[in-house]
Amino acid sequence: MALRTFRDYRDLPEDIRGGAVAIGNFDGVHQGHWAVIGEAGRLGRDLSIPFGVLTFEPHPRSVFQPDYPPFRLTPFHSKAIQIEKLDASFLVATPFDRDFASISAEDFVRDVLVKSLGVRQVVVGYDFVFGRGRTGNHELLARMSNDSGYGLTVVAGVTHGDPAEGGEIYASSRIREYLRAGRPLPAADRLGRWWEISGPVLPGDQRGRRLGFPTANIALNDHLEPALGVYAVRIAVEGENGETWHGGVANLGRRPTFDGKSTLLEVHIFDFDEDIYDRDVRVAFLDFLRPERKFDVLDALKAQIAADCDGARDILANPDYSNDRFPARPGQ
Repeated sequence: MALRTFRDYRDLPEDIRGGAVAIGNFDGVHQGHWAVIGEAGRLGRDLSIPFGVLTFEPHPRSVFQPDYPPFRLTPFHSKAIQIEKLDASFLVATPFDRDFASISAEDFVRDVLVKSLGVRQVVVGYDFVFGRGRTGNHELLARMSNDSGYGLTVVAGVTHGDPAEGGEIYASSRIREYLRAGRPLPAADRLGRWWEISGPVLPGDQRGRRLGFPTANIALNDHLEPALGVYAVRIAVEGENGETWHGGVANLGRRPTFDGKSTLLEVHIFDFDEDIYDRDVRVAFLDFLRPERKFDVLDALKAQIAADCDGARDILANPDYSNDRFPARPGQ
């Protein structure tokens, strides 16, 4: 069943009320989030009630820190795709602004959860906070549950690896740190999939084609900016029959050889020669090859790109970089 998405919590259809609802920002929809959303799914199946997710858009940090650099692991469209893969039947993306942020924690429970969603089961992570001044938490949800008539499940932190051996709790902040350090592999192990940047292919200046390495250009928009440099990637191209995946090498940076200013993702797709301008693509980051640098002569740049292609092909052929390294998602 396709995910039903609602961009407001008010005036929801009656058939999604009375459900099991996982609540959180869920940026990244990583394996820790799987545990929260998966528990709501289990309750929904056991009780034969709707199962969905309540989240907030834009991310609250964007409202309170508007000058903060883009930090999203999964902008809304990407987040919705990942939540749908967890078999949720509906997603409510509550518009978040300063007016919404001023609602007290108690009113959030009464007006959003009880009155609008009619929740029967609420599922949150152990560190979830909400309401004006972030005064709401799972303890307040528990206190209000008796009078409000819903059940509450609080999911403990889930760790990557054995805690006794230095395993760490899954956290979006930690995944961002790995990506900013040019370490997409440990980021992927915590996400449970390769991290991606998605968007339409933009017209470029054709420099890559003149060098013998045509590229598909994608803007970062709201995505986190990881370490600048060259990566081995896979790219999914949208077509008439769905997506097709191809190997490639990508430069993420400001193109210092050509005095570029803005950050751009440029992907050279191996063994591919189609016009894909304006088509949506997804670029999965597998491994970091080298930092971005400036070349004094174009022949040196061409030789380095050729070497980068060889390095990326080696990584793509390595079983450690296949999708088989990741666990199955709950519900699959």
